[in-house]
Amino acid sequence: MAELPRVFVVRHGETAWSRTGQHTGRRDIPLTPDGERMAGKVGERLRGETFAAVFTSPLQRAAKTCQLAGFGGAAEILPDLMEWDYGQYDGLTLAEIRASRPDWLVLRDGCPGGESPGQVAARADRVVSRLRSLSGDALCFAHGHLLRVLAMRWLGLPLETGGRFKISAGSVGVLSYEHTLLEPAVALWNDVSHLGR
Repeated sequence: MAELPRVFVVRHGETAWSRTGQHTGRRDIPLTPDGERMAGKVGERLRGETFAAVFTSPLQRAAKTCQLAGFGGAAEILPDLMEWDYGQYDGLTLAEIRASRPDWLVLRDGCPGGESPGQVAARADRVVSRLRSLSGDALCFAHGHLLRVLAMRWLGLPLETGGRFKISAGSVGVLSYEHTLLEPAVALWNDVSHLGR
């Protein structure tokens, strides 16, 4: 039986804001030195894998992770992989947001002045369609909330379920299938073993 295709998903390495828990949407901030180290470890983790296509968000924290992991030369920039536009919540921590909106969930409520869940889901759907059109494995470098939405759209689950999918900086996940292409599945999620944790 032929191997079913896999989509490796990588969350970018650490930034100053990911370390402090600040929502980092479209603000284009760099990796920290530890984030650059994480990116190199991702490259070691993926050594030996062959990809039919490599995609990255255009934001520098994802694109630099892709480059430092050794895939920059093969990568296509895919704007649909950009992080959620957090609008007025960009730069705020969850605690700061919930001080005025105690029950706020980005995957349900979206962000004032930013994107709605439907808008992010539409971007993720375009990425899923592109990934499913490929022959062979693919690799995507992107961001925490975008990758959660991508996984939910891959699986056909409600977006809010994505809040139960922890995803750490520098982690690797694999979206694939169970028995056939009609059974999308998660084969691996939030693997940080290559980071020495």
